[in-house]
Amino acid sequence: MANHKATKKDMRQAAKRRDRNRYHGKTTRNAIRDLKALDEKKAVEEGMPNVIAMIDKLAKRGIIHKNKASNLKSKLAKRVNNMAPAQ
Repeated sequence: MANHKATKKDMRQAAKRRDRNRYHGKTTRNAIRDLKALDEKKAVEEGMPNVIAMIDKLAKRGIIHKNKASNLKSKLAKRVNNMAPAQ
């Protein structure tokens, strides 16, 4: 257990950051899951920019690696491009 005042503060800050990072990561994973569940190409294309922005923010904050963000965006784009066009 921490004994110094500064160490106790650091533990509080780390806990706050951890909770915030968990929240943003989970929210983004849910958004990706919901986007994958959509069947209509038009609906997916409308939701895609928001999800990509969320992924980019995770990478910018250092929650995920930039290459992982790139891979996620690439897989989503590939999925959209392979969908049947809306009629």
